[in-house]
Amino acid sequence: MGRRALNDTRAAVEAYLAALNAHDADAVAACVAEDFVNEHTSSLGHSRKGRAEYRAALTGFLEDFADLRYVPEAILVDGGSAAVPYVMTFRMRSAGDRPVRVRGVFVFTVAGGLVTRRTDYWDSGEVRRQLA
Repeated sequence: MGRRALNDTRAAVEAYLAALNAHDADAVAACVAEDFVNEHTSSLGHSRKGRAEYRAALTGFLEDFADLRYVPEAILVDGGSAAVPYVMTFRMRSAGDRPVRVRGVFVFTVAGGLVTRRTDYWDSGEVRRQLA
């Protein structure tokens, strides 16, 4: 893969993260492919298949996760893939606006300028501990 493909992958990931941090569900959905797969490895996460299913879930997610912010520690690009270790912070509205800070890693696959897959690795036990 050439430098342009690496830059396209990085740009797609950065646009996706910026849309999430802006709490703009339509912009997030516009960053993903029609057949997008959102896989969560954590027991608290909810995996989704397809842009429509993912978009339908975004509104409630963004409402419950007040002040949601993903801060990438790095964006590591290899062709059409990227790994992004992050720190996520938010206030959980459904738990009395309790603040949460958790580290995790996104692994993205990008094709045609859109995210086709996002696998999210994070520790749901840490979230439970902070909300207890």
